[in-house]
Amino acid sequence: MGEVAFTEWTQDGTLRHPSFQGLRTDKKATDVVREVPVHERDATSEKEPANIKKEPADPPKKPRAAARAPKDDSGATVVAGITVSNPDKLMYPESKYTKRDLARYYEAIGEWIVPHLSGRPLSLVRCPDGWKSQCFYQKHADKSVHASVSRVLVPERSGKATYFAVNSMQAAVALLQWGVLELHPWGSRTPRLDRPDRLIFDFDPDDAVAWKDLVSAVGVLRTLLGDLGLQAFIKTTGGKGLHVVLPVRPTLGWEEGKGFTRRIAELLAGTFPDRFTAVMSKSQRKGKIFIDYLRNAEGATAVAAYSLRARAHAPVATPIAWDELDSQDVRFDHFNLQTVQARLRKLKHDPWSDFFTTAQTITKAMFKRVGYSS
Repeated sequence: MGEVAFTEWTQDGTLRHPSFQGLRTDKKATDVVREVPVHERDATSEKEPANIKKEPADPPKKPRAAARAPKDDSGATVVAGITVSNPDKLMYPESKYTKRDLARYYEAIGEWIVPHLSGRPLSLVRCPDGWKSQCFYQKHADKSVHASVSRVLVPERSGKATYFAVNSMQAAVALLQWGVLELHPWGSRTPRLDRPDRLIFDFDPDDAVAWKDLVSAVGVLRTLLGDLGLQAFIKTTGGKGLHVVLPVRPTLGWEEGKGFTRRIAELLAGTFPDRFTAVMSKSQRKGKIFIDYLRNAEGATAVAAYSLRARAHAPVATPIAWDELDSQDVRFDHFNLQTVQARLRKLKHDPWSDFFTTAQTITKAMFKRVGYSS
């Protein structure tokens, strides 16, 4: 008889994430039966040893009730048609945000985040037990995720791999149920994964750089891009940096796109060596701002607009207007799970309303002006 470890039973009675542990000679196959979940046992039965932890079985699906967040007998909550297990699990314990809160966040802001994810392969940051527990990146798709999450075939050296894509609000909630906190899309989308339609300048300041100096720095880049005839947009990252995002027509290959952004980063670092660096080495960043252009390489990603971050107080990467930089430091958790929802309800004008209709092309003349040569 073989022994198999697994995380849980699925709703159709199969094992999730099975792993062969070896052969057992101490038991007969006829003696082995499926265990009864603890919550179904008689209340007077003997408790399991405290050092043995088991994941509860998936709760059976029930018809959706009229309440906003119905519960089944196991305590699961249904959000956007997705059964959210362990809804009271604290994912951000310092702010008391539960798994249910996060699911409802993605349900509430679905129309805002989906356009930034649709058709794009994703890298995911999974934190099944909250941001303070073990987190890990995942790129390749897993069959156990809800069917609402789309799959995208991505060419790789060894052939083709399947990645996830979020084309609906329900899919965002489904990934959250799977323990995903951060969503990092590619800079290109299907069917032209070989040609980016947005370029990103990631401003990563040394801790000693003041907010006003960071604001001044992104302003310099905005002026330079504007002089080239390019319109740029700004967003917070949920951390100490800022992203300047350039929507473009998908006319360039990845090498040309990265080369253009690299040349601009080098131009700023060469003109203002006391303020900027285009070198990744931390030893050269002291007191400076690293302009990271490497997010424009094929397969590279950047955190999505409106994605949660796996950091204290549930910060959110948030699109803002340029003049919002003048009021106060809006980094870190200034925009978070709660404040972003309130912001979007009150927002009179979307600061990125022109983002998806801005059709601009990086021309040969622009390459020449910044001194780029292939």
